[in-house]
Amino acid sequence: MAPLNDAIIVAVAQLVDDAQTDRRHPSHADLEFQIRRVGLTNGDPKSQGQNVGKAKRVLSTLSWALEHDPMAGSSLVSNLLELIRGRGGFRDSSPNYVGKHSIENAIGVFGSEGYGLSLDGELRPKLLDNLSGKELTEAIESYVRRAKKGAQDAALVAGTGKDLLEAVAAHILQQRYGSVSMSNTNFPTLLGQAFTALNLATPQVPAEDGEPPKRRIERAMYELACGINRLRNKEGTGHGRPWLPNITAGEAKSATEFMGLISEYLLSRHSEGRDAT
Repeated sequence: MAPLNDAIIVAVAQLVDDAQTDRRHPSHADLEFQIRRVGLTNGDPKSQGQNVGKAKRVLSTLSWALEHDPMAGSSLVSNLLELIRGRGGFRDSSPNYVGKHSIENAIGVFGSEGYGLSLDGELRPKLLDNLSGKELTEAIESYVRRAKKGAQDAALVAGTGKDLLEAVAAHILQQRYGSVSMSNTNFPTLLGQAFTALNLATPQVPAEDGEPPKRRIERAMYELACGINRLRNKEGTGHGRPWLPNITAGEAKSATEFMGLISEYLLSRHSEGRDAT
Protein backbone atom coordinates (compact mmCIF):
# COMPACT_ATOMS: atom_id res chain seq x y z
CA MET A 1 0.00 0.00 0.00
CA ALA A 2 1.26 3.48 -0.87
CA PRO A 3 2.38 5.99 1.75
CA LEU A 4 0.25 9.08 2.31
CA ASN A 5 1.29 12.57 3.39
CA ASP A 6 0.78 16.14 2.24
CA ALA A 7 3.62 16.09 -0.29
CA ILE A 8 2.35 12.86 -1.86
CA ILE A 9 -1.18 14.27 -2.06
CA VAL A 10 0.08 17.28 -4.01
CA ALA A 11 2.24 15.13 -6.29
CA VAL A 12 -0.60 12.72 -7.14
CA ALA A 13 -3.00 15.60 -7.76
CA GLN A 14 -0.44 17.02 -10.16
CA LEU A 15 -0.42 13.73 -12.06
CA VAL A 16 -4.12 14.08 -12.90
CA ASP A 17 -4.06 17.84 -13.50
CA ASP A 18 -4.92 18.69 -17.10
CA ALA A 19 -5.95 22.32 -16.56
CA GLN A 20 -3.07 23.65 -18.66
CA THR A 21 -3.28 21.01 -21.41
CA ASP A 22 -5.74 19.27 -23.68
CA ARG A 23 -8.19 17.14 -21.76
CA ARG A 24 -6.75 13.74 -20.97
CA HIS A 25 -7.59 10.60 -19.04
CA PRO A 26 -8.21 9.65 -16.29
CA SER A 27 -11.65 11.24 -16.55
CA HIS A 28 -13.89 12.45 -13.74
CA ALA A 29 -15.84 9.21 -14.14
CA ASP A 30 -12.62 7.24 -13.64
CA LEU A 31 -11.84 9.23 -10.50
CA GLU A 32 -15.34 8.78 -9.13
CA PHE A 33 -15.14 5.02 -9.57
CA GLN A 34 -11.83 4.84 -7.69
CA ILE A 35 -13.03 7.16 -4.92
CA ARG A 36 -16.19 5.11 -4.41
CA ARG A 37 -14.18 1.90 -4.57
CA VAL A 38 -12.16 2.79 -1.48
CA GLY A 39 -15.06 4.38 0.40
CA LEU A 40 -13.99 8.02 0.30
CA THR A 41 -17.15 9.54 -1.16
CA ASN A 42 -17.58 11.70 1.94
CA GLY A 43 -14.32 13.44 1.14
CA ASP A 44 -15.09 13.93 -2.56
CA PRO A 45 -16.07 17.55 -3.28
CA LYS A 46 -17.95 16.42 -6.42
CA SER A 47 -20.25 14.29 -4.29
CA GLN A 48 -21.00 17.42 -2.23
CA GLY A 49 -22.16 19.26 -5.34
CA GLN A 50 -19.00 21.30 -5.89
CA ASN A 51 -17.79 21.95 -9.43
CA VAL A 52 -14.03 21.36 -9.23
CA GLY A 53 -11.29 20.25 -11.58
CA LYS A 54 -9.65 16.85 -11.38
CA ALA A 55 -6.54 18.02 -9.55
CA LYS A 56 -8.53 19.83 -6.86
CA ARG A 57 -10.87 16.84 -6.60
CA VAL A 58 -7.99 14.46 -5.90
CA LEU A 59 -6.29 16.99 -3.61
CA SER A 60 -9.44 17.51 -1.55
CA THR A 61 -10.36 13.82 -1.34
CA LEU A 62 -6.89 12.69 -0.29
CA SER A 63 -6.55 15.56 2.20
CA TRP A 64 -9.85 14.48 3.78
CA ALA A 65 -8.60 10.88 3.85
CA LEU A 66 -5.33 11.88 5.53
CA GLU A 67 -7.33 13.21 8.46
CA HIS A 68 -10.27 10.78 8.57
CA ASP A 69 -9.23 7.50 6.88
CA PRO A 70 -5.51 7.23 6.04
CA MET A 71 -5.75 3.55 5.05
CA ALA A 72 -8.40 4.31 2.42
CA GLY A 73 -6.32 7.27 1.27
CA SER A 74 -3.29 5.04 0.83
CA SER A 75 -5.40 2.63 -1.22
CA LEU A 76 -6.64 5.49 -3.38
CA VAL A 77 -3.08 6.65 -4.08
CA SER A 78 -2.12 3.12 -5.19
CA ASN A 79 -5.23 2.81 -7.34
CA LEU A 80 -4.75 6.20 -8.97
CA LEU A 81 -1.15 5.40 -9.89
CA GLU A 82 -2.31 2.15 -11.50
CA LEU A 83 -5.13 3.99 -13.29
CA ILE A 84 -2.79 6.66 -14.65
CA ARG A 85 -0.31 3.98 -15.67
CA GLY A 86 -3.01 1.96 -17.41
CA ARG A 87 -4.16 5.03 -19.31
CA GLY A 88 -0.64 5.64 -20.61
CA GLY A 89 0.07 8.56 -18.33
CA PHE A 90 3.69 7.53 -17.80
CA ARG A 91 4.40 6.89 -21.50
CA ASP A 92 5.67 9.96 -23.34
CA SER A 93 4.15 8.83 -26.65
CA SER A 94 0.65 8.62 -25.14
CA PRO A 95 -1.92 11.42 -25.49
CA ASN A 96 -2.50 10.97 -21.74
CA TYR A 97 1.16 11.55 -20.83
CA VAL A 98 1.29 13.54 -17.59
CA GLY A 99 4.62 15.20 -18.30
CA LYS A 100 8.25 14.75 -17.30
CA HIS A 101 8.17 17.34 -14.52
CA SER A 102 5.16 15.79 -12.79
CA ILE A 103 6.70 12.32 -12.94
CA GLU A 104 10.09 13.45 -11.65
CA ASN A 105 8.40 15.32 -8.81
CA ALA A 106 6.39 12.23 -7.84
CA ILE A 107 9.53 10.06 -7.97
CA GLY A 108 11.29 12.40 -5.56
CA VAL A 109 8.34 12.64 -3.17
CA PHE A 110 7.78 8.88 -2.98
CA GLY A 111 11.54 8.34 -2.71
CA SER A 112 11.69 10.40 0.46
CA GLU A 113 9.13 8.00 1.98
CA GLY A 114 11.12 4.86 1.17
CA TYR A 115 9.31 4.00 -2.06
CA GLY A 116 10.65 3.79 -5.58
CA LEU A 117 8.39 5.06 -8.37
CA SER A 118 9.71 3.95 -11.75
CA LEU A 119 9.51 6.06 -14.87
CA ASP A 120 6.72 3.79 -16.11
CA GLY A 121 4.68 4.35 -12.95
CA GLU A 122 5.31 1.20 -10.92
CA LEU A 123 5.48 1.84 -7.18
CA ARG A 124 7.43 -0.49 -4.89
CA PRO A 125 9.00 -0.24 -1.42
CA LYS A 126 12.73 0.28 -1.61
CA LEU A 127 14.57 -2.90 -0.65
CA LEU A 128 16.88 -2.02 2.20
CA ASP A 129 19.22 -4.85 1.28
CA ASN A 130 19.93 -3.02 -1.99
CA LEU A 131 20.64 0.37 -0.40
CA SER A 132 23.64 1.86 1.34
CA GLY A 133 24.91 5.09 2.82
CA LYS A 134 22.63 8.13 2.91
CA GLU A 135 19.94 6.46 0.80
CA LEU A 136 19.69 3.58 3.26
CA THR A 137 19.54 5.95 6.22
CA GLU A 138 16.76 7.98 4.59
CA ALA A 139 14.77 4.86 3.72
CA ILE A 140 14.98 3.52 7.28
CA GLU A 141 13.96 6.91 8.68
CA SER A 142 10.93 6.93 6.38
CA TYR A 143 9.84 3.52 7.70
CA VAL A 144 10.29 4.75 11.26
CA ARG A 145 8.00 7.72 10.57
CA ARG A 146 5.36 5.41 9.16
CA ALA A 147 5.65 2.97 12.03
CA LYS A 148 5.10 5.78 14.55
CA LYS A 149 1.79 6.46 12.81
CA GLY A 150 0.77 2.81 13.09
CA ALA A 151 1.19 1.91 9.40
CA GLN A 152 1.34 -1.87 9.31
CA ASP A 153 2.52 -2.69 5.81
CA ALA A 154 5.95 -1.51 4.73
CA ALA A 155 6.88 -0.15 8.14
CA LEU A 156 6.93 -3.62 9.62
CA VAL A 157 8.77 -5.48 6.91
CA ALA A 158 10.99 -2.63 5.71
CA GLY A 159 10.90 -3.88 2.15
CA THR A 160 12.76 -7.07 3.01
CA GLY A 161 10.55 -9.22 5.22
CA LYS A 162 12.83 -7.99 8.00
CA ASP A 163 11.64 -6.53 11.29
CA LEU A 164 12.12 -2.76 11.32
CA LEU A 165 13.95 -2.90 14.64
CA GLU A 166 16.23 -5.57 13.22
CA ALA A 167 17.00 -3.34 10.25
CA VAL A 168 17.70 -0.37 12.53
CA ALA A 169 20.01 -2.38 14.81
CA ALA A 170 21.93 -3.81 11.86
CA HIS A 171 22.23 -0.37 10.28
CA ILE A 172 23.65 1.14 13.47
CA LEU A 173 26.22 -1.64 13.84
CA GLN A 174 27.15 -1.40 10.17
CA GLN A 175 27.78 2.34 10.43
CA ARG A 176 29.72 2.06 13.70
CA TYR A 177 31.85 -0.99 12.99
CA GLY A 178 31.79 -1.34 9.20
CA SER A 179 30.23 -4.80 9.10
CA VAL A 180 27.72 -6.99 10.92
CA SER A 181 27.16 -10.74 10.67
CA MET A 182 23.46 -11.65 10.44
CA SER A 183 23.75 -15.33 9.54
CA ASN A 184 23.91 -16.79 13.05
CA THR A 185 22.69 -13.82 15.09
CA ASN A 186 19.23 -13.96 16.64
CA PHE A 187 17.21 -10.82 17.25
CA PRO A 188 17.88 -10.39 21.01
CA THR A 189 21.61 -10.72 20.42
CA LEU A 190 21.62 -8.30 17.50
CA LEU A 191 19.56 -5.75 19.42
CA GLY A 192 21.77 -6.21 22.48
CA GLN A 193 24.84 -5.46 20.39
CA ALA A 194 23.22 -2.27 19.13
CA PHE A 195 22.25 -1.24 22.67
CA THR A 196 25.81 -1.86 23.85
CA ALA A 197 27.22 0.16 20.96
CA LEU A 198 24.98 3.05 21.99
CA ASN A 199 25.85 2.65 25.69
CA LEU A 200 22.25 1.74 26.52
CA ALA A 201 21.37 -0.65 29.33
CA THR A 202 19.84 -4.07 28.70
CA PRO A 203 18.47 -6.50 31.34
CA GLN A 204 21.86 -8.23 31.19
CA VAL A 205 23.44 -5.10 32.70
CA PRO A 206 22.77 -5.23 36.48
CA ALA A 207 21.18 -2.15 38.00
CA GLU A 208 23.48 -0.08 40.19
CA ASP A 209 22.62 2.04 43.20
CA GLY A 210 22.20 5.66 42.20
CA GLU A 211 22.16 5.02 38.45
CA PRO A 212 20.14 7.48 36.32
CA PRO A 213 16.42 6.64 36.00
CA LYS A 214 16.80 6.52 32.21
CA ARG A 215 18.69 3.22 32.55
CA ARG A 216 15.45 1.58 33.70
CA ILE A 217 13.71 3.01 30.62
CA GLU A 218 16.47 1.62 28.40
CA ARG A 219 16.07 -1.89 29.83
CA ALA A 220 12.30 -1.64 29.39
CA MET A 221 12.72 -0.61 25.74
CA TYR A 222 14.94 -3.61 25.10
CA GLU A 223 12.38 -5.98 26.65
CA LEU A 224 9.53 -4.32 24.74
CA ALA A 225 11.43 -4.62 21.45
CA CYS A 226 12.05 -8.33 22.03
CA GLY A 227 8.39 -8.81 22.92
CA ILE A 228 7.27 -7.10 19.72
CA ASN A 229 9.65 -9.26 17.72
CA ARG A 230 8.07 -12.40 19.19
CA LEU A 231 4.66 -11.20 18.01
CA ARG A 232 5.86 -11.22 14.43
CA ASN A 233 4.56 -13.88 12.05
CA LYS A 234 7.88 -15.55 11.32
CA GLU A 235 6.27 -17.68 8.60
CA GLY A 236 5.27 -14.60 6.65
CA THR A 237 7.13 -13.29 3.62
CA GLY A 238 6.25 -9.63 4.02
CA HIS A 239 3.23 -9.89 1.73
CA GLY A 240 0.75 -11.30 4.22
CA ARG A 241 -0.33 -10.34 7.72
CA PRO A 242 2.89 -9.58 9.62
CA TRP A 243 1.49 -10.51 13.04
CA LEU A 244 0.59 -13.78 14.64
CA PRO A 245 -3.09 -14.63 13.98
CA ASN A 246 -4.18 -14.13 17.60
CA ILE A 247 -3.08 -10.48 17.65
CA THR A 248 -5.93 -7.98 17.34
CA ALA A 249 -5.83 -5.01 15.00
CA GLY A 250 -5.53 -2.64 17.96
CA GLU A 251 -2.67 -4.59 19.46
CA ALA A 252 -0.90 -4.68 16.10
CA LYS A 253 -1.24 -0.92 15.69
CA SER A 254 0.13 -0.29 19.18
CA ALA A 255 3.03 -2.67 18.60
CA THR A 256 3.84 -0.91 15.33
CA GLU A 257 3.88 2.47 17.04
CA PHE A 258 6.10 1.13 19.83
CA MET A 259 8.42 -0.24 17.16
CA GLY A 260 8.63 3.18 15.55
CA LEU A 261 9.31 4.96 18.84
CA ILE A 262 12.08 2.58 19.88
CA SER A 263 13.64 2.73 16.41
CA GLU A 264 13.55 6.52 16.49
CA TYR A 265 15.22 6.57 19.91
CA LEU A 266 18.01 4.26 18.76
CA LEU A 267 18.65 6.30 15.62
CA SER A 268 18.65 9.51 17.67
CA ARG A 269 21.24 8.12 20.11
CA HIS A 270 23.28 6.87 17.19
CA SER A 271 23.21 10.29 15.55
CA GLU A 272 24.15 12.03 18.80
CA GLY A 273 27.12 9.73 19.28
CA ARG A 274 28.39 10.30 15.74
CA ASP A 275 27.97 14.08 16.02
CA ALA A 276 30.03 14.07 19.22
CA THR A 277 32.99 12.31 17.58
